[in-house]
Amino acid sequence: MAQIISNERMGDDLYFMKTDEQTPCRPGQFYMVRGWEQYPLLSRPISIFDRDEEGTHFLYRVVGEGTKILSKMKKGDAVTLYGPYGNGFSFENRSKVAFVGGGIGTAPLYYAAKTYRENNPDGKMILHLGFEENNRVIDRFKSLGADVRVKIGGFVTDDVQASADTSYYACGPEVMMKVLYEKVKKSTDQVYVSMEKRMAF
Repeated sequence: MAQIISNERMGDDLYFMKTDEQTPCRPGQFYMVRGWEQYPLLSRPISIFDRDEEGTHFLYRVVGEGTKILSKMKKGDAVTLYGPYGNGFSFENRSKVAFVGGGIGTAPLYYAAKTYRENNPDGKMILHLGFEENNRVIDRFKSLGADVRVKIGGFVTDDVQASADTSYYACGPEVMMKVLYEKVKKSTDQVYVSMEKRMAF
């Protein structure tokens, strides 16, 4: 059980929830999040957006009853978190990386990029972010001080360049990740993805 520090609207259907959860985690992992007792039956899988001295924080999109309930929760409310789950990303021996995210698939890439920069201060990093519309999440990514390339509408993969010395980390719609793989596979096999399958709404 964790306590909500804040639950802020970032766009039309995007919310940023900060919690005081202190369990160690890795970039690319997720929690099963629950803010109710019985209905809906299933908890919601939500990627870790950030982890800092305050706790573990989440970016989520309202797409159904469960996430709608989460969006109405306030500071001080209790939220149940199961996890973290998943293997997460590894950046060992990665001198050049590109993060590619589409929509809510950008969520795990903030903590990933932040962690990469902290552990590889001299490494080269590019973030390709695709959204349907402008939102306040973009400013958080730009605060990392990295090369952030944002595409509003269209295909975020259009601006990705294939490079043999780059490791690619992606999360977003399945078609986006397939296009990315096809685009870079002749140059490198260093492509890592975080699946965005909907397990519940």
